[in-house]
Amino acid sequence: MKTFALKLVQIGNSRGIRLPAGLIRKHGFEHGLVLEDRGPEIVLRPRAGAGKLSWKETAREMAAAGEDWSAWETTVADGIEQIPWVRSVPKVARARAKTRNVRGKSRMG
Repeated sequence: MKTFALKLVQIGNSRGIRLPAGLIRKHGFEHGLVLEDRGPEIVLRPRAGAGKLSWKETAREMAAAGEDWSAWETTVADGIEQIPWVRSVPKVARARAKTRNVRGKSRMG
């Protein structure tokens, strides 16, 4: 295990660290990092999929954060699946339909 001595540098109103380019390539940090605060230590790991978490990672982070989703259970019986949704026709489709039916003939052929 190698140890790196890093300096804190001023970045706007914040402070940060600079990582050596070789370390960034070695650990796949090109698309960003995820920092985990584990009490007395921090862990840096590459951000998955250029910023997108997998379902497994999302569930793990939600569980770690202790998120409470029980309020969403009340929406199960809200009756949304019984609403008669009306699908509107986009303006572009209506315009095409008008140009095809000039004097009962299609302009397309």
